[in-house]
Amino acid sequence: MSKLGDLGAKLYRGEVGYDFVGKRFVWYGVSILITITAIVALAVQGLNMGIEFKGGAVFTTPKTGVSVAKATEAAEKASGHDATVQGLGTGGLRIQISGLDTDSAAGVKKQLATDLKVTEGQINADLVGPSWGEQIANKAWTGLGVFMVLVVIYLAIAFEWRMAIAALIALIHDLTITVGVYALVGFEVTPGTVIGLLTILGYSLYDTVVVFDGLKEGSKDITKQTRWTFSEIANRSINGTLVRSINTTVVALLPVGALLFIGGGFLGAGMLNDISLSLFVGLAAGAYSSIFIATPLVVDLKEREPAMKALRKRVLAKRAAAAAKGESAEGGADTEDAPQVVAQGRSGRRR
Repeated sequence: MSKLGDLGAKLYRGEVGYDFVGKRFVWYGVSILITITAIVALAVQGLNMGIEFKGGAVFTTPKTGVSVAKATEAAEKASGHDATVQGLGTGGLRIQISGLDTDSAAGVKKQLATDLKVTEGQINADLVGPSWGEQIANKAWTGLGVFMVLVVIYLAIAFEWRMAIAALIALIHDLTITVGVYALVGFEVTPGTVIGLLTILGYSLYDTVVVFDGLKEGSKDITKQTRWTFSEIANRSINGTLVRSINTTVVALLPVGALLFIGGGFLGAGMLNDISLSLFVGLAAGAYSSIFIATPLVVDLKEREPAMKALRKRVLAKRAAAAAKGESAEGGADTEDAPQVVAQGRSGRRR
């Protein structure tokens, strides 16, 4: 067995572990700081909305010897608007100019052909109206809202309302960070970005549900035992799925990282950045929130219940009595006292 696999087995059996829940206020502080930074960046710099949302024209040229800087200067001079120019792998250029209508686009295309030393017929022009972009944005918001509502309903039925609230907060956390990164780096927001944002919600939710499922099984009949508190069982659930979460996240990040850093960076395929950045940041944020935010939030909500408060008092009282006798509180517990997560660990050791 590999070292990582051996570590995963030990984490699952509870032989080793890290106190994620106990240090939850540290993670809350980190998340609040990152979220505030994202909101400030969004408020100050705003998002660089793509032409699909603002309306305008996109001109694609064949291979040309004109540099991106000179092409940008020529496009802005011809149109009177700001232009964004990207080099393509074919040696051509993608020139994006916002605010152009059909009539003015024809004149800009003709002038670009002269300045870039290509024929007018070689330049491909695509016009996008602002109303179409508005429709796309509205549909994206509608889809996001429907997704959130369905997630809350499903989790409330499959688990409980506290887990539904925690998962919703974790999803909003992931979206805020991802959008904030876009504002910080200035990457263009396109329909591909929206697709990426909706995709990461599924990844984030998957990791969260895996931990919640372990917590649900581990906390079954929890009040009938006096060995563990709810927060301790929640912490064991996180540790038990930690290696799995890391493995799935790393495997998902590798191809996305290749698209972002190699495709978008080294190869100059800037259009790949639209979706790859949202996926990369969102996947990392989703893995973080599943471990450090969602489950600790459930603990904070759950341990407000009178039954959980009473359980904590009984567990601590039993440990204090065991300590006074010089005994180990866990070692002195009967097998029947242990919740299901402990029984699972013992069956794992027998195997």
